[in-house]
Amino acid sequence: MTPPRIALSLGLLALALILGALSFQYIGHMPPCEMCHWQRWPLFAAIAVGVFSGTLVRRDDNAATALAVLAILLVAASGAIGVYQAGAEWHWWQGPQACTGTRVVFHSLTDLNTPGQARCDLPSFRLFGLSLAGWNALIDFGAAIAASVMLLRRRA
Repeated sequence: MTPPRIALSLGLLALALILGALSFQYIGHMPPCEMCHWQRWPLFAAIAVGVFSGTLVRRDDNAATALAVLAILLVAASGAIGVYQAGAEWHWWQGPQACTGTRVVFHSLTDLNTPGQARCDLPSFRLFGLSLAGWNALIDFGAAIAASVMLLRRRA
C-alpha cells in the first residue's frame, strides 16, 4: 500500500471513530468526559493529515511518507490517551483531578452536556469487558501497528 493510501486509510478510520464517538454522545446520550475530548483531538488532526496526504500528495514520495508517519503517530497518540483513561477507569492509576473524584449528582437530562458532569474514571458502559476508551485504544494501536508494518514493508 502506498504512503498516501496508508495516511488516507488512517484518516478515514479516525473519521469513523469520531463519528462513532459523536453518535454515542448525541444519539446514545452518553456525555464525554474531559479525557474523551483529549482522545478526539489527535483523531481530528489525523483526519486532516490523511485527507491531505491521500488527495493532494501523490508525486512526492518523501512528503507522502512523512505524512503517513504523522498520521500513524496521531492515531497512536489517541490510543495512548485511551490507555491512560482505561487505566483510570480500572483504577490502576489516578486520572486527572479535573474529572475524577467524588460522584456528580445527576439532576436531569439537561445536565448531560454540562462540563464536569461525566467522570473520567467511570465508564459509561463496557462492551466485552472494555470501555469506549479501551476500544479506542485497541483500535488505534491496531491500526497504527498495521499501518507501520505496511509502510515498513514498502520501504524494505
